[in-house]
Amino acid sequence: MPADSRPSGPRRGGPLRAVFDIRREELPLALLMFGQFFLVITSFWILKPLKKGLFLEYYDAGGFELLAWSMTAAEAELLAKVLNMFVAMVAVVVFSALANHLRRQWLTFVFSSFFLIAYLAYVPLLGSPGDATVWSFYLFGDLFSTLMVATFFAFLNDSVTPDSAKRLYGLVGLGGVTGGFFGTTLLRAGIERLETSYWLLVCFGIALVIVGLAWAAGRIVDRDPPPEAAPEPRGDATGETANPAVEGARLVFRSRYLLSIVAIVGLYEIVSTVMDFQFSSTVGHYLDGPAIGRHISTVFLITNLTAMLVQLFLTSFVMTRAGVGVALLVLPVAALGGSGLFMVFPLLWFGSFLNTADNAFSYSINQSAKEALYVPTSRDEKYKAKAFIDMFVQRFAKALAVGVSLAVSAWFPDFEGIRWLSLFTVAVVGVWLVAARYAGRHFAELEQGR
Repeated sequence: MPADSRPSGPRRGGPLRAVFDIRREELPLALLMFGQFFLVITSFWILKPLKKGLFLEYYDAGGFELLAWSMTAAEAELLAKVLNMFVAMVAVVVFSALANHLRRQWLTFVFSSFFLIAYLAYVPLLGSPGDATVWSFYLFGDLFSTLMVATFFAFLNDSVTPDSAKRLYGLVGLGGVTGGFFGTTLLRAGIERLETSYWLLVCFGIALVIVGLAWAAGRIVDRDPPPEAAPEPRGDATGETANPAVEGARLVFRSRYLLSIVAIVGLYEIVSTVMDFQFSSTVGHYLDGPAIGRHISTVFLITNLTAMLVQLFLTSFVMTRAGVGVALLVLPVAALGGSGLFMVFPLLWFGSFLNTADNAFSYSINQSAKEALYVPTSRDEKYKAKAFIDMFVQRFAKALAVGVSLAVSAWFPDFEGIRWLSLFTVAVVGVWLVAARYAGRHFAELEQGR
């Protein structure tokens, strides 16, 4: 993509100019990344309801026994989220090691190949799932979002400048929320006609197209890459190469700016995990059997439609006019509103609204603003520090939230007690707002300094 300092001529973008402030020469890369993100999130939103619905339905009738502890399906799902943290630790090491040698489209090629093989392996297993398949498929679905979303944004953040990011991320993010709406609509229409194993074949075909789009986008960036920030020193004083298991963490703890991103990501994950537990508990309390999967797919469809509207009409407007810092405040305010409603009215659709208040803004304006924070950082920070934050910090925060949720469910065994988790959510959101304000101000300073 041409550098922003070069003359670009008349800034005509056709119909896109009505909503997005995109320059003509930026459109090819923007549309390819839109398509790639659309397909990544389409797959994610096919896998997410399938893995969640399979897990909750499998343990809904008889529960899950862990030693002498009888757990509900929603409580067992919290344990699966803890296991996701350990899977993410391995993912951080693998991603960081590969990032020493590969970047942009090449990382997409490697991880897409892994998931192509995994899809084919799960097709026969999901025909008659047992405990091992149910648990591993839940972890697999989470690993997909861990690796493919992180890989996509590492590619994107390494391909643009801070100024172009504010213009392009609205359109690119729209690809994600549109993919979410398309994926949930497709799944909702065919969930009762197609077995879970057949949906993996759909994801297999989508992965092949992702590889093709990444190849085309990579060629554009390779022809005219953006200027890079100063690289971080590699290794220690003896000249030894840093351990990929801790390299990202070292970068993070050297930077207050990156630590503010850690706070944004970690505190969001704590809030999101608590709200999702309240959502799962509400669905399990009011519904049974196949009705659980149908309701979850319907809620996800509503959530993604809302996210698409937010991304289309709000994200670019806020980011280009009010700035990234203001955009970072939208999600925590929405979480406050959803939690307050559920605390007062712990009913099925108010509990379901927690999912919309969370994910509709998380996958739209918050994701675009959060990812833009990485654009003015160095290459190592874009790949390794970001991998540590998005994979390990994110899952570690989920594990903390799991502990809180399990403690509250033990103290208040009746469903009515689940509402009081919202008090904890309100306290965490207060700290989250402080971190978001700091990160937004520092991003503006970095942008002006480039």
